[in-house]
Amino acid sequence: MTPVSADPYREWLRQRLSAELGVREADLAIQGAVQRRGWTAVRALGPRDVVAVLQDVYSQMRENFGDARADKWLEGTTLDLAKFAESVPVPAQPAAPGPIAPAPSPVKWGRRAHDLPLLLARSHAEIASRSLGAIRSNPDLLSLERAAEWDVQATQAEVRRWETEEMLSKLRADHARIEVADQVAAAVAQGDLLRLTVQELEEASRSGQVVSPQLAHSRLMVTQTRAFLEAFTPLIELEDADTPLTMLELDLSNARFSLGVPLHPNVLRARHALNYAQWQAGEAGEASPQVMQAHHNLHLAQAEAQAQLDATLNAARTHQASLRQLAAQVETLERRALQLTQLGGDPLSLARVRLEWRQVRTAARVQAHRLEEAVRLLEALVSEN
Repeated sequence: MTPVSADPYREWLRQRLSAELGVREADLAIQGAVQRRGWTAVRALGPRDVVAVLQDVYSQMRENFGDARADKWLEGTTLDLAKFAESVPVPAQPAAPGPIAPAPSPVKWGRRAHDLPLLLARSHAEIASRSLGAIRSNPDLLSLERAAEWDVQATQAEVRRWETEEMLSKLRADHARIEVADQVAAAVAQGDLLRLTVQELEEASRSGQVVSPQLAHSRLMVTQTRAFLEAFTPLIELEDADTPLTMLELDLSNARFSLGVPLHPNVLRARHALNYAQWQAGEAGEASPQVMQAHHNLHLAQAEAQAQLDATLNAARTHQASLRQLAAQVETLERRALQLTQLGGDPLSLARVRLEWRQVRTAARVQAHRLEEAVRLLEALVSEN
């Protein structure tokens, strides 16, 4: 019987890189990645660590062999890694004995509600790690070790899930602050346009033109815009509206994020349940009803995780396409405003262009922020950073 490797992902990575680069270059690539990231040399690698090394090698391959060959290699290797991750748990080390994940003392009015799931997830991860240590130290339970390793991986993935939620919550708050500043800046531009419009209509009225309805409506809009600015200008930094747009140019291919399915917390939990059912079934094996049901549950969890991944990818692609279109409009309006300024265009025409520029830029910002949030979520599924 072949002994189980203590570092299966490192061995898998070395074999894949050796086939492409040679044994010596493969070892150097792994060592370089470990040193650059400050990883402990003896630490067993996991799939997310492998992704980091693959990205390093991919960058080098693009320089040496061109994009086409590098892209094809990365896609095939990443898909194979996702398949490998479906059958091999990440090697885990038991936790040291002691109290289970002690929580900080509650503040006077209790902890924030969204802190509690993360505290709970960390406690479950520590309990699972200690259970693995107890199983390894008991000869009667050694056959349960594989299921325990999946349990550790599942609980750690749940911790990552809530850490990602915390990261996204802070990111969305930053985005909301800038988006409100964009709305206020657009209102300032609208106020300038309305002021000039009122002046033009007043002159038309004095010359005998019938513009009373338009003038009354414009004055009403001035009043409403002024009230909006009085309420919101003190709440924001108007300079935030001039923050450059975030233009993320990246390839949103399924292969790059394929690890999002086998490393999904629900999939890992279902895989642990399957391994535990297989251990309980004993000689009955795959014919056991419990094992058959566990296989079914795993299939459902994988399908749900794939659907979630596809939905996030599709949303990101939609935001990316909209952002490109709106960013092009922003550039067109910037050129038009510059031409009007250079040619001495009338203030009202320039104000119209500036308002339209603000409005389109605000819409582009929203798409840029939604794209960034989707990409950060996708990266969190497969990356340690």
